Formats: sequence, structure tokens, C-alpha cells
Amino acid sequence: MKFTVTMKDPDTLHEAIEDAVRFEVEGMPGLDAEEREALQDQRRQKVAKTASAWFRYGEYLSVEIDTDAGTATVLPACG
Repeated sequence: MKFTVTMKDPDTLHEAIEDAVRFEVEGMPGLDAEEREALQDQRRQKVAKTASAWFRYGEYLSVEIDTDAGTATVLPACG
């Protein structure tokens, strides 16, 4: 049997991207606060664009569960 679960959480993706980018950029030596913020902003936008392939409107994620195969597949965002 296959069925699809769509989950909605408007903050989770944004917060995960924010945390990952901050962690990555804070480890870079030689950047002042202004450079660090500009780089974080640029990277947040890039990562959000990549994630939009799976997250519709930045908050909906659909997963197809296949009980026969024992798999769960993240579906591409549509719309």
C-alpha cells in the first residue's frame, strides 16, 4: 500500500537553514560582523532556493510511504 503524508510547519525549514548557515559562517576566520551577515543572507537565500525543490511555499513537505517496499520518499514540491 502507498499513501502520502503532507506535513506543514512554517518555521522549521527557515530555522534549520538559519542554524546551518550561521554555524557554517561563524567558523570562518577574518570576517567582520557586516561581512558575516551579508554572507549569511546570501547563503540562506541559496539554501532556501535549493530546498524549494521539496518544500512547497517553504512549509509543506510531502512524503510517500510504501508499506510493501518499506520505504518513505520525499516528493518533489508541486506548485
